[in-house]
Amino acid sequence: MAKEYKTIQEVAGPLMLVKNVEGVTYDEMGEIELADGSRRRCQVLEVNGSDALVQLFENSAGINLSNSKVRFLGRGMELGVSMDMLGRVFDGLGHPIDDGPEILPDARMDINGLPMNPAARIYPSEFIETGVSAIDGLNTLVRGQKLPIFSASGLPHAQLAAQIARQAKVKGTDEPFAVVFAAMGITFEESNFFIDSFRETGALDRTVLFINLANDPAVERIATPRMALTAAEYLAFEKEMHVLVILTDITNYADALREVSAARKEVPGRRGYPGYMYTNLATLYERAGRQQGKKGSITMIPILTMPEDDKTHPIPDLTGYITEGQIILSRDLYQRGVTPPIDVLPSLSRLKDKGIGEGKTRADHASTMNQLFAAYSRGKDAKELMTILGESALTDIDLKYAKFADAFEQEYVSQGYETDRDIEETLNIGWKLLSMLPRTELKRINDETLDKYYGKF
Repeated sequence: MAKEYKTIQEVAGPLMLVKNVEGVTYDEMGEIELADGSRRRCQVLEVNGSDALVQLFENSAGINLSNSKVRFLGRGMELGVSMDMLGRVFDGLGHPIDDGPEILPDARMDINGLPMNPAARIYPSEFIETGVSAIDGLNTLVRGQKLPIFSASGLPHAQLAAQIARQAKVKGTDEPFAVVFAAMGITFEESNFFIDSFRETGALDRTVLFINLANDPAVERIATPRMALTAAEYLAFEKEMHVLVILTDITNYADALREVSAARKEVPGRRGYPGYMYTNLATLYERAGRQQGKKGSITMIPILTMPEDDKTHPIPDLTGYITEGQIILSRDLYQRGVTPPIDVLPSLSRLKDKGIGEGKTRADHASTMNQLFAAYSRGKDAKELMTILGESALTDIDLKYAKFADAFEQEYVSQGYETDRDIEETLNIGWKLLSMLPRTELKRINDETLDKYYGKF
């Protein structure tokens, strides 16, 4: 029986100080029993001698210092996991919120997970088809990769996230594929959008949703992605499934970290965020990957809205260091009606070369991808020149490139949120666009490939 303490010294916001405790450890869970018998959960943040500073998961209203009791449970925060989680919706702490029954767990797992031994990691090399041309064709996602989406407020990252979650699959295998979706600090409307979107398309059956709303406590927001990753680790490494984890919005998570750090009166780092934010984000992102001897894998797409559209802000900056590339959404493309508004030139998937080519996508993938990048870049330059000097100042070939850039945005990048293109279709659209340019301009593709595909679509 856990020992009860009636030694609550003070409560300040989400923090509470308990005196004269014994054997209490960092990160241990606790339970506060109020005078009316109701219970609230807390977690140990700091132990100093016999004083324990704990963090409340619910609000502190109604806690009477003299009548309330605290007991510590001798374990960290855990999630009960089982295959029954698929198709269910949970709150940020792993409790069902879809009117279904509680989960009967096969096991209980610590939500902080165990770091993967670097020597046991397998290098990512298998193509994941998202059905989105700008990702599959140009910034390919590979199984076991961490590929964040950098968005900005007002841009449709929620629609893109839902589209990827509905459409993603490992090409060429019939191995089981699951999606774990964690939403942090989102509005009630957004929450309904995700749930309805998955339900309508039947994708909910292979999805586990964790939803933390904007009015839920900041402390819960810090636990939400860890809950999701624990579920993903169970499905991937115990049940041998390919799991795609989508975390949205990492900015809300980092703001919750800052809020809790400020409550603890810690010395702030860049822009007021705690100095340990890099290591904290790394403990999330590095849980993705593949392990030797295990068939399953975790591929991760964190989504973050860049404050003030600033790529150098600490959150996108640190995320960029830890992950393998980024997909960047552009406000300019969005205003011109391109959906999804993926800006392909600054976007990058550092592992794309490992997941494409003969036997994975198609032999012509790498060369057409490089040629599309080069042609689009030159077309954008030509369009800028046209804006400054007028159309008459451009050479015939520059005009062709400018036309190519417009067609590329309208036909290749802009496909809407309902279209699911397989990689063959994406590559064929690329060839159709490249055929707008004279064959002599396609210097990054060999003659044999040109003979096979140029002008055929």
